[in-house]
Amino acid sequence: MLHKVKSVYRFLKNKKRNMQKLQSIYKHSKKIIFLLAIAIIVTATVTDEDNKYFELSKNIEIFANLYKEINTNYVDDTDPAGLMRVGIDAMLASLDPYTNYISEGQIEGYRIATTGKYGGIGATTRTIGDYTVVTGIQDGFAADKGGLKIGDVIISVDNKSTIGKKADEVAEFTKGSPGSKVTITVERPQADGSKKTIDLALEREKIVIPNVPYYGMINDEIGYITLTTFTQNAGANVHDALTELRKNDNLKGVIFDLRGNGGGLLNEAVDVANVFIDKDELVVSTRGKVKEWDRNFKTNNKPVDLDIPLVVLTDKGSASASEIVSGVIQDLDRGVIIGQKSYGKGLVQNTVDVGYNSRVKVTIAKYYIPSGRCIQAVSYENGEPVEIPDDKKAKFKTRNGRTVLDGGGIMPDVKIAKEELANITQSLLRENIIFDFATMYAIKNPTIKPAKEFSLTDAEYAAFVEFVKRSQHSYETESEKSLKVLEEKAAAENYLDAIEADLKAMRQKIEADKSNDIYTYKKQIIKELEKEIVTRYYFEKGEIELRLQNDAEVEKAIEILGNKELYNKTLQKQ
Repeated sequence: MLHKVKSVYRFLKNKKRNMQKLQSIYKHSKKIIFLLAIAIIVTATVTDEDNKYFELSKNIEIFANLYKEINTNYVDDTDPAGLMRVGIDAMLASLDPYTNYISEGQIEGYRIATTGKYGGIGATTRTIGDYTVVTGIQDGFAADKGGLKIGDVIISVDNKSTIGKKADEVAEFTKGSPGSKVTITVERPQADGSKKTIDLALEREKIVIPNVPYYGMINDEIGYITLTTFTQNAGANVHDALTELRKNDNLKGVIFDLRGNGGGLLNEAVDVANVFIDKDELVVSTRGKVKEWDRNFKTNNKPVDLDIPLVVLTDKGSASASEIVSGVIQDLDRGVIIGQKSYGKGLVQNTVDVGYNSRVKVTIAKYYIPSGRCIQAVSYENGEPVEIPDDKKAKFKTRNGRTVLDGGGIMPDVKIAKEELANITQSLLRENIIFDFATMYAIKNPTIKPAKEFSLTDAEYAAFVEFVKRSQHSYETESEKSLKVLEEKAAAENYLDAIEADLKAMRQKIEADKSNDIYTYKKQIIKELEKEIVTRYYFEKGEIELRLQNDAEVEKAIEILGNKELYNKTLQKQ
């Protein structure tokens, strides 16, 4: 068939010379005429495809020529890799926020994000000024065993200075093959305000970042599991956590916390859902331009528990795989969703090797949960989903007949407003004043009560207030920002003289009230202080235990799980 089509194609190119043959074919064979028609259609299709690749080839050539001319003639020396990276990032930015280029230097970070494993010391850092400061330690790994402390300032790694380097660059110095040695030199604050230089010899090891950092009983009847990322073995770890909780004969319900979980591997989302829903249930379908990406993902295993009352916690940081799991739980009426609306990422990515140990993560499909809805946000602004009114969203039904909507995240069954941090609290965090106070607190207090019991005393908060005063902390309120804009506009319109006295009086009033903010928002600030302090002693697990003692979403979950009638009513069609 193909050789006949090619023959007809060549034949068409010499139409004038072959006109008599065409007439002869027409008279003697309708079959050949039919073949000719197909050839014309194929030719048109090939031509369209050729045009597409011609445009691609043309623009690649233009880009290469432009790059060459800039590199040759631009007045200053250019960085070829940096210049090309800007072009790549700008091109991908015109698509969606999740189609990204992963350079050779970023490939290790990508592996860690998907596997949760790397060779290193088990510490996280942040750039503060010109220095890299330790901000987190993983319990039981090399940094912990070797004596590294949160608040230590890293000044060199294996005698290589870190001053002026970014935290991710310093982190690369500390990574390496398990069993290899590394010497980290730190400056550690002392109780008298001085700093002590310490050399720490550490042995790198295989670091496994736990995706289930904590599970346990919140009270005598309610269990709790938190999942922070959908890396490898997430499903198995949630399975094991629930299995352990079920050994408690008094277990009456489970809280599954997906807040702040940005997602991860699709297959792990299916396995996590399978912990709570039956075998052979549809979890998610993917549909894309390439038909091979159109797939249905069903559960493969026997669940741990189909009947235990379940609450799933979500917030704006719950995305992708978190939305698949919370979405299928909602669609099948398997549990109650509590918190804030999830992020709205209903896209599937695949990574492709593009040479030189670099990859591109490409959005290949959208995913749809059992009700048929896609929770992908319709549009973005500054990388964030844009909210659209509910009356413009399509309606779908859960298994019990409840109405749910598409077009931008999973809407909780029970909504709880997120507490917003006051300007003063944000400023104290941003300027690392809470962090620095916690560092000094840990130096002066070798031990504290268990995380669940720890709380700051009034005297300790008074010490913090003095610490803030010594730091000469200042911040700008939204009111002050508005006054500044008003002043600029008044000056431009020649009204400043008329209102200048009023502006001054308002500033004085605001300044007077600001001095009380540290007491007005005491409860909120104390919560941040306690979290930062507890992390110094009990790491991530302790921080979670502390947070659970004063958590609005958790308290609501306990209320609903403790009231069988309310739980069932929430899951029924209204």
